[in-house]
Amino acid sequence: MKTIVTFGEVMGRLAPEGVLRFRQALPGPLNLTFGGAEANVAASLAQLGAAARFVTALPQNAISDACVGFLSGLGVDTTQILRTKQGRLGLYFFENGANQRPSNVIYDRSHSSVSLAKAADYDWDKAFADSA
Repeated sequence: MKTIVTFGEVMGRLAPEGVLRFRQALPGPLNLTFGGAEANVAASLAQLGAAARFVTALPQNAISDACVGFLSGLGVDTTQILRTKQGRLGLYFFENGANQRPSNVIYDRSHSSVSLAKAADYDWDKAFADSA
């Protein structure tokens, strides 16, 4: 089976419970999950039984370890995720919409590891090995 390769930024997703807005929920708890279009596609493909590999760059820290573990647990090949000493995990803050009120997203991606990585930092031959 050929492997489908996706490349992009996976970010930490911080959101209040339910349909609360940040001004209603803070100070207080926020849920941290992970998301990003290309990571979501790889996860969906893996859940449907396809071989999927996700390529990105993440900092060397425990939160990134959790992100890689989460994706790997969904069946995504994470072996080509570049772990860097520079940069950070990008974040986005999400308010769920309710009725006619739309959802709201605030991105905080400056200086993320993937934005600082150079194309030459990746082993593209390994990233696209057995790819479709």
